This record gives sequence, structure tokens and C-alpha cells, in this order.
Amino acid sequence: MNAIPALLDHLVLATPDLSATVADFARRTGVTPAPGGVHVGLGTRNYLVSLGGAGYLEIIGPDTEQSAPGQPRPFEVDGLTAPRTVTWAISPPDLDAAIAAARARGYDPGPAQAMRRRRPDGTLLEWRLTDGDEAHPSGLVPFLIDWSATVHPTASDLPVTPLLSLSASAPEPDEIRPLLSALGTDLDLTTGPVGISWTVDTPRGPVTFG
Repeated sequence: MNAIPALLDHLVLATPDLSATVADFARRTGVTPAPGGVHVGLGTRNYLVSLGGAGYLEIIGPDTEQSAPGQPRPFEVDGLTAPRTVTWAISPPDLDAAIAAARARGYDPGPAQAMRRRRPDGTLLEWRLTDGDEAHPSGLVPFLIDWSATVHPTASDLPVTPLLSLSASAPEPDEIRPLLSALGTDLDLTTGPVGISWTVDTPRGPVTFG
């Protein structure tokens, strides 16, 4: 089992208090996450850290400068009481082909939908991803993302904490493994409560998050 899953695009660290979680990451690692942008109408914003290569960390939480949206915020951040790595994303070479292949193998990742956000410099980023409402409820099965013509977040000048390992636990790991295989990826899984754990290399040595 590889320490880094195939096709990894990013990890999602959701939090009820974005500024506090960004400050905690900086304190623990010595690396300050960069502002990502605002999800207009969804009530969230994010901060980003490169994980090396084409992978990155997204820290996402409520945007206090936006009015409360008329719907739940993404990744159920409204229901969180503490930061938690809620899910992850992969970026297949062809999103539509990957969705069709997964369905043929018995797992439906959901339809692709268009998303967008603006970077702090005003640049509009647009991408497609599979609908999280259709995803496995554990968050251990990744959603799929296609950045298309948009510049990938790691192409900007992000701070870097190289990803050393990514693993997860589930009460029934054998339920999850076929779904990962249907998507063309894998994940180091053990038996236990649902959770995702990852370790990054930092100026202060390896640091593990969950």
C-alpha cells in the first residue's frame, strides 16, 4: 500500500472556526496557510497549503464576512465543534470517464457539478466535482474533481508541508476498499472508528493531523 493514494488532489480539513484552525496549523508546523478564496453564496472561505507535487490541503470554514447562506454550508461545517479532516478528493485524467467507470464497477460517485470561487487577487477559479450528497457518508471515499482550464491551486505560490502519509480507519474496512478500487485509487485502512489521519513534514518535524 502506497503512503500517498493514487490521483490525490487534496484533503479537506473542515472547521467551525477558520481563523483559529489556521493559527493552530501555523503554530504546530511553523508554516502559515495562504488565503485561498471565498465561496460566494455558500458562506465559506478557505486557506491552502501545498502537500508537495499536485496535492494540497484545504482548510475550510465559515466566512464571517458573508451573510448566512440559506442552506447548510459545505462539508457540514455548521455541525462541527472542532476541526476534523472530513474527506479527500482525487483528480482523474478524465472526470466523466472516471464517473462512468466507477458506475460500471458498482459505485456511483454522483453527478459532476460546476463550482467556482475567487482568489484574493480577484482571479475566478472554476472547476467541476462530483456531488457530495451522493458520496459515501463516511467521507473515506473521495469525491472526484476536474480543474479543466483553471490553473490548479498548487500552481500558485503556496507554502509547502510535504505529505508523508495518509491513512484512515473504519468499522468495516472491507466495505470501503471496493469503492476505492472502483475509483482507481486506494487508502491505507484499518479497523476502528471512522477517521482520516495524515502526517506532513514541517520545519518543526513531522506533524500528524486528524
